[in-house]
Amino acid sequence: MTSQTPEGTYEALEKYGRDLTALARQQGIPLALVNARLSPRSESRFRKFRWFVRPYFQKLDLVCVPEESDVERWQSLGVDRARLRRVGSIKFDPEGVASRSAGPRKVLDALGIEPARPIVVAGSTHPGEEEILAELFLKLRGEFPDLFLIIAPRHVERTREIEAQMRRLGLTTGRRSDSQGPAQVDCLLLDTTGELRDWYAIATIVFIGKSLTAHGGQNPVEAIVADRPVVFGPHMENFATLSRALCATGGALQVNDESSLTNAIATLLRDPEKGELLVQAARGVLGRHRGATERTARLLHTLKSHAS
Repeated sequence: MTSQTPEGTYEALEKYGRDLTALARQQGIPLALVNARLSPRSESRFRKFRWFVRPYFQKLDLVCVPEESDVERWQSLGVDRARLRRVGSIKFDPEGVASRSAGPRKVLDALGIEPARPIVVAGSTHPGEEEILAELFLKLRGEFPDLFLIIAPRHVERTREIEAQMRRLGLTTGRRSDSQGPAQVDCLLLDTTGELRDWYAIATIVFIGKSLTAHGGQNPVEAIVADRPVVFGPHMENFATLSRALCATGGALQVNDESSLTNAIATLLRDPEKGELLVQAARGVLGRHRGATERTARLLHTLKSHAS
């Protein structure tokens, strides 16, 4: 695609979409859209260019949507109502999501962090959030002297930057990848990938990153499945439906700023029973999506069978 003008871009996209759809039709290949979540931004764009997207949406044989409210929205964009199925969200399906605490526990034992100590795990943090968490830790340590902080930055290449921030605030940090780090640390930085869900299993409280100083938020499902109370900031746009449901049912705490985050974590540390209530309510919210993956697979198999 060489054109840089909007007109040229849309012409190229239209040609690409037309060719792809036509090829699938020629080969008798059914077209399906699964986990069809519509963000407000995407929906606005689709509506603005409805004349462009409608012909392709009309050719979809199956569209699997997370919520009943999504059915009408996709239908208004051109999808045949008979081809829309509400199956729940694959991203929020708790089936097959399990945490294993043995690995993290071994690391913490080597650092002298006993199982009884309260631990705040901040998952997938973005710039600005680490400093807020460090200052929060310093404020709470007077009341909770055994408190331990674990930060998992969304981008591990920021580890050195975060270490420098911690040093400026007087905190000693260790790295998950460094077995020869300091004997005593205030904060552990997870500079490895692919194991965050296991670290949620040893948390007392989980903070969901990209929700306080950045927009979008991260997926809280793994923390909820690990049976840990969840706190997030005001920006959960990427998971708006889920975050609203969690807050409406008492399944999570949403805060606006550093002060309210500090208060929320302090409240949960003082009252573990409140955390248990959050976990139970959050599990109920996820229950609506249980089996979404299996339902989607069944529909795809049926679609394939009919096309054969």
